[in-house]
Amino acid sequence: MRLAFQELFQCSTRESGEAFLKRWYFWATHSRLPPMIAVAKTIKRHWDGVINWFHSQLTTGLVEGFNSLLQAAKSRARGYRTTDNLITMAYLIGGQLNFNQPT
Repeated sequence: MRLAFQELFQCSTRESGEAFLKRWYFWATHSRLPPMIAVAKTIKRHWDGVINWFHSQLTTGLVEGFNSLLQAAKSRARGYRTTDNLITMAYLIGGQLNFNQPT
């Protein structure tokens, strides 16, 4: 079922994707496998977001990567005195600034 679900991303249009997802949802909820039923219900709760992927082709990967960098900076510093210091560090890390001095 997991491998079959990956075929969702092969669909070219929103309509074909939604039709595929409906068939997969029915299959998963009637499988008598509690983990697959739980996954299918989670997908059902986020149905609009899953279907909107066909329009935007966006994922949360970029945000998750940036969050990982910020969490690493927080743990490295063992906390910041003020929120302004944390925000400044976020700009330094996420801004990809070039500090090379001209020679």
